[in-house]
Amino acid sequence: MSAFVVIGGQWGDEGKGRTVDLLAQEATIVVRYSAGNNAGHTIINHLGRFALHLVPAGIFYPEKLCLIGNGVVIDPEVLLEEIEQLESRGVSTKNLFVSDRCHVLMPYHRLLDELEEQARGDAALETTRRGVGPAFVDKVARLGIRMADLIEPDALRERLKLVLPQKNTLLERLYEAKPFDFDELYRAYVEFGCQLKPYVRDTAAIVIEALDRGEKVLLEGAQGSLLDLDAGTYPYVTSSTPSSLAAGAAIGTGIGPTQIERVVGVYKAYMTRVGAGPMPTELLGETGDILRGEGPEPEFGATTGRPRRCGWFDAVASRYSVRVNGVTSAVLSRLDVLDNFPSIQICTGYELDGQPVKSFPSATAVLERVTPIYEEHTGWRQSTSAARRFSDLPKEAQTYVERIEDLLGCRIEYVSVGPEREQMIIR
Repeated sequence: MSAFVVIGGQWGDEGKGRTVDLLAQEATIVVRYSAGNNAGHTIINHLGRFALHLVPAGIFYPEKLCLIGNGVVIDPEVLLEEIEQLESRGVSTKNLFVSDRCHVLMPYHRLLDELEEQARGDAALETTRRGVGPAFVDKVARLGIRMADLIEPDALRERLKLVLPQKNTLLERLYEAKPFDFDELYRAYVEFGCQLKPYVRDTAAIVIEALDRGEKVLLEGAQGSLLDLDAGTYPYVTSSTPSSLAAGAAIGTGIGPTQIERVVGVYKAYMTRVGAGPMPTELLGETGDILRGEGPEPEFGATTGRPRRCGWFDAVASRYSVRVNGVTSAVLSRLDVLDNFPSIQICTGYELDGQPVKSFPSATAVLERVTPIYEEHTGWRQSTSAARRFSDLPKEAQTYVERIEDLLGCRIEYVSVGPEREQMIIR
């Protein structure tokens, strides 16, 4: 068998977690391959509501192996807290393992994230301030500390002796901030290493061996494609390497790209975005407020709690992400949120200075200036939450899904009408 990828097709928060929770039934291994605890997946099942930030969403199946791949940066304190919370609520983490190649997020990364955002002033990127960006900077600059170092006190000491003086100089001289004490930091992270050592493995080897045995592996993305460092709305993007695209799944897991057989893209039935950056279909008035508050799960970030910016479905941006990811089938989530709208808009194109825009703009300054071209659809004005087959949906809702499918250029295989597992319609 081969691996398959679940990615977010918009600016994040599309419903990847509950999609992974559903599709994990097909796999023996679930791997989170990118980002850090700046991303969050919300899962609702028979045990209740869970907000996951590092642990793969397949953790609720006790027979599945759940791996955190080398493309993820790990805040040890956050991971240990998440493990403890899961165990306290009856969810076993005995099959959870972390790549020895994962980079470690340190306290100076969090502080630098905060200070850098403050220094930007009005030009702030509105990061989560969890330190993930600075951790990836250190990874690229070859100043990172990896899990393999964290679990070996001598190796940790040598890496910290190299890195900490540079960080303290930066904190003191540029930001006039208090430096970190070497001994205090070292002792704390030796303890974290001791606690996490039982979880650390060569996870790439585990995946490769499973694929050789003919097993199926699900690769779980974090954040959204339009936040990708290369393909997204730069500079208002994530700093994760490998990318937030499906192409990054192989690198962040440690397998070859030819071992990926399909890509499932998750798209909301409308658009949301957290933080700064262009969003052509954003609704700033009452309609946007209603959209944010509709449905059983109002639009507030799972990681930050910040209100999400909301707007009509943007087919230009979404079709672009289908193409850059090679999406083979799609999930349309949160259709039920649109149940009460008398009319619904779909952005089918952009104009700039009265001229049509042929492709999704790479320049932020251009994307901020485009005017959406809307197509109006009649709303269905009735609840869809009890629908279990596509034919159960109101005709207007079916038409809306089919039109988005046509605009995306790929099959919508699943339609979500609520947060529960049984509220996912399989077409």
